[in-house]
Amino acid sequence: MARTKKPPRESLQPDECLCDYCSAKCCRYFALPIDEPTRAKDFDFIRWYLLHDRASVFVEDDSWYLLVHTRCQHLLADNLCGIYETRPQICRDYSTEGCEYEDDWTYDRYFETAEQVAEYAEAVLKKKAGQGLRSPRPALLPIA
Repeated sequence: MARTKKPPRESLQPDECLCDYCSAKCCRYFALPIDEPTRAKDFDFIRWYLLHDRASVFVEDDSWYLLVHTRCQHLLADNLCGIYETRPQICRDYSTEGCEYEDDWTYDRYFETAEQVAEYAEAVLKKKAGQGLRSPRPALLPIA
């Protein structure tokens, strides 16, 4: 089937398949849940993830995920599945009901670089007693 301009989800007819118009975003990455970082060591692991090519981390509904941008080896040039009849169960369970068909998908937080994670960690981790995010208050000038 030749692909045409992607119609809005709600305009598709009941017999039409959303996947026939999609760019197969769901087949171009996988995301694994990770524990929410609470210590400097946890953030350091996330920094390490992001030092690897094609990795990012996102937060959605208070859950943290490692996102690996990698194309499924069975994704065909027409964005359809080359092993549809024998695809893994996780693919069978995936529904187009809440998929990323629209291009306006956003995350609560999204990290692409180790530096972004380091800055975020610095902002959220508790500081040592008496230490805040701001510079210390300077001494008052003497009154002349």
